[in-house]
Amino acid sequence: MINEQIRDKEVRLIGEEGEQLGIMPIKDALKLAKEANLDLVKIAPTAKPPVCKIIDYGKYRYELARKEKEAKKKQKITEVKEIRLSPNIDENDLNTKANQARKFITKGDKVKVALRFRGREMAHMASSKQILDDFFARLEDVAVVEKPAKLEGRSMILFLTEKR
Repeated sequence: MINEQIRDKEVRLIGEEGEQLGIMPIKDALKLAKEANLDLVKIAPTAKPPVCKIIDYGKYRYELARKEKEAKKKQKITEVKEIRLSPNIDENDLNTKANQARKFITKGDKVKVALRFRGREMAHMASSKQILDDFFARLEDVAVVEKPAKLEGRSMILFLTEKR
């Protein structure tokens, strides 16, 4: 809230350079802000009494937007990449998929390994967990299991993340 939007009777006022001006009625605080050609901005609305500061509101908004933008730049967004396997996958195909997963993991992404079952393959689910274990064994040097292999519907899913 700024200037006339502030409806409190008394506020704790902070000056332009950050000095405490004390608790005063809102009219006096607005008068001081007008004399300095600046705005009265409510900084801490939950405090008793609320804290207001005399600042240039446009500049304040610009600084906040710039800080948010900087914080966004420093964030690392981790994506979840999916690799699909089938129960009758060949050794070379498994190596290729493992190399692809290795690339994703070294970039910092999470990898969701899905072993999909179709038709009669559903009867041999118990032996298929070994395929996921073998897949993880190839990536053990760079990856760690985030969520162990679990059966969800027609697929067995394993989550891998980068080793710390």
